[in-house]
Amino acid sequence: MIEWRDEGAVLTVRPHGESAAIVEVFTAGHGRHAGVVRGGAGRRMAPLLQPGAQVEVVWRARLPDHLGAFAVEPLRSRAAQVMGDRLALAGLNAVTALLARVLPEREAHGALYARTVQLLDLLGQGEVWPLAYLRWEMALLEEMGFGLDLSVCAVTGQSGDLAHVSPRTGRAVSRAAAGVWAERLLPLPPVMLGQGEATGAEVAAALAVTGHFLDRRLFASLGDRPVPAARARLLAEIARQG
Repeated sequence: MIEWRDEGAVLTVRPHGESAAIVEVFTAGHGRHAGVVRGGAGRRMAPLLQPGAQVEVVWRARLPDHLGAFAVEPLRSRAAQVMGDRLALAGLNAVTALLARVLPEREAHGALYARTVQLLDLLGQGEVWPLAYLRWEMALLEEMGFGLDLSVCAVTGQSGDLAHVSPRTGRAVSRAAAGVWAERLLPLPPVMLGQGEATGAEVAAALAVTGHFLDRRLFASLGDRPVPAARARLLAEIARQG
């Protein structure tokens, strides 16, 4: 029998049989991992196994490639942080949906896990959450091998007057270097450089840029998996807040 213990955030829950559930968690040391929770769809456990909940899990299986079973100990629920808060609910759904689709199964991503827990703990703090989500999405692209390089201009090597992003390489381009090619480049919102005010409109514009690389690079590399609709709903909610 193989066994390990870890802490993680619940990503997805789906019924399995009469009362069990297959629960997928993003754990600190074992990455995205699934297991069967007996009674997980029952009245006692189901309210505790909601996406975003922080849990301690013990996974047991006879062989490493088996689905295995989880024994789950709830640590804290984040339901109160999203109840009645449209932005928080949209954010929670977007984060869990993205992670469930892009993370390789059973592959540890410790730095991304730590950032994800920090982001989830900020749910309900609408003044800071959209910018924190933008930073997290940029970190997600980086972790998956599609990070943006916004430090210097790809043409001149200088750090001044950065105004565009190459849609192919993800590297910054200065206004002067873009020249007649500017219309073929993506705009670089100042908020992505840590400049200016992080209004809803500014963050939404920046997320349009990261969304290009999610769609055309990351998800394209995964075959026919589309970007989750939950992300579009989050962008609409951030833009609505102005």
